[in-house]
Amino acid sequence: MSYKWLKFFIMWLPVIVVGLWEYVRHVFLLPFISMELGNFLAPALVFLITLTLTRGLFAKLEQMQEALQRERLSKASFQQREQLARELHDGISQSLFLLSVKLDRLEHTELNDEARETTEQIRKTVKHVYEDVRQSIANLQSPAVVVDDSWLNAIHSAASDLLQNSGVHVQLDWQLPEGVLTNKQMVELQAIIREALMNVRKYAQATEVQVICHQLDDDGNFDCEIRDNGVGAESSEIEAKDRYGIRMMKDRAEQMDWSFYITSAKGEGTRIRIMSGGDKNE
Repeated sequence: MSYKWLKFFIMWLPVIVVGLWEYVRHVFLLPFISMELGNFLAPALVFLITLTLTRGLFAKLEQMQEALQRERLSKASFQQREQLARELHDGISQSLFLLSVKLDRLEHTELNDEARETTEQIRKTVKHVYEDVRQSIANLQSPAVVVDDSWLNAIHSAASDLLQNSGVHVQLDWQLPEGVLTNKQMVELQAIIREALMNVRKYAQATEVQVICHQLDDDGNFDCEIRDNGVGAESSEIEAKDRYGIRMMKDRAEQMDWSFYITSAKGEGTRIRIMSGGDKNE
């Protein structure tokens, strides 16, 4: 029942019920029901009907309040993301661009072979960091996640970007029912999945990625895996200090009290697993 009809019934139904009750009581029930009992039953009927209708009204108001709260959180989150994106663009991104320009000028000067090789390595590093910053800005400027449908659409969008930019096919096996995750959980899990797909594009040299998520129990715990068939990496490479993406994913999982596992080997691809409510020592 809509909010409009609930208000209508709360206003008019008690009046109609009292009128009908008094008519039926005086015309048909007067020989059977005393005046005292009739006077007691009239407010009792009104109270029961009003209570039934107001419960529905309060439930509708609670839903509207929750929707308004989600919208406020979404707006605040989007504003913060926009501000951070501007700071990245005006700060790091422009600094990297200027550094690239200076490297171009440096290449036109007389350098020995070792210096030229060092300059080229610096250029590659600057380009790599610049691409990461641009991707981060794009992710921050994407709409904030507040509902399950748009959240899942964002995962599909990340998979589509991976296919267009790198030709990597993403198989999505999503078995998490709506309402299982909170807004905070949706945002953090989406960020981890997007970062994992970005790492596939940059490092894995894979042709296929699987994203598999399902519910573990009625308490809302879940198990999510991202697997690729790429070249893989040794544990020392995964744990290297410059693997900021992996550190970011791990930190996000730890902040949510999730278990985070990453396994990889040369020639065997990489598997990332995020679990809530799982065994931390698994």
